[in-house]
Parts: sequence; C-alpha cells; structure tokens
Amino acid sequence: QVQLVESGGGLVQDGGSVSLSCVASGSIFSINVMGWYRQAPGQQRELVATITNDGSTNYADSVKGRFTISRDNTKNTVYLQMNSLKFEDTAVYYCNADLTPYGMGRSVFRYWGQGTQVTVSS
Repeated sequence: QVQLVESGGGLVQDGGSVSLSCVASGSIFSINVMGWYRQAPGQQRELVATITNDGSTNYADSVKGRFTISRDNTKNTVYLQMNSLKFEDTAVYYCNADLTPYGMGRSVFRYWGQGTQVTVSS
C-alpha cells in the first residue's frame, strides 16, 4: 500500500510564507516525478510545480520566483516553499508522485495525497 501524506499549510497573511511537505510511504521501488498541484474553490486542479528524481524543476508561470520545489530522495519527500503569498494562492494543495511499487515491474502509477489547505488573508 502506497500513501502520500502532506503536512504544512494553514492560514497566512498576504506577503507571508508557508512550507509544505509530502512523504511517500509504503512498498515503493522507485519514484520518478513528484509534484504539487492546487485547486481553488470552483476551479480546476492546476499544476504548481514538479521535480524529477534528478532535480529538474518546472513551475507554473504564476508561481515562478515565489515558490521553490525540492525533494529528498532518501526520505521519499517533496517540499514546497511558498514565499510572497498572494490571496489568489488560496487553495487546497495536493502532492503527487509518479512511482513504481515493488512487484509491479516497470509500471508507473500516479498517486495523490489527501490535500492540505492554504489560505492567504488579504
């Protein structure tokens, strides 16, 4: 059983910072890409940032220069440091991982965390 569990988030003032983390646990053989997505009320889930297992990153234009994604492969953990937060960053943030569980050959599956709320007050 593979599980992704996020932590962090909460209420923060406009211009403030918050850090999220997400740990992947269970019977994991390898993890390829890990990432963060977000979904605001009434909106579709959108990409925030991704990071490959060799550290290559990709960001949504709306967060470039403000958010930083990183990962610790020894801990199967991905982080998202969010600075200069804006009201429009308010959303539920989800982590995901494209990974291969043990016993599944080279098959890659996408797993999602349960989400964590980030609310930016104006």
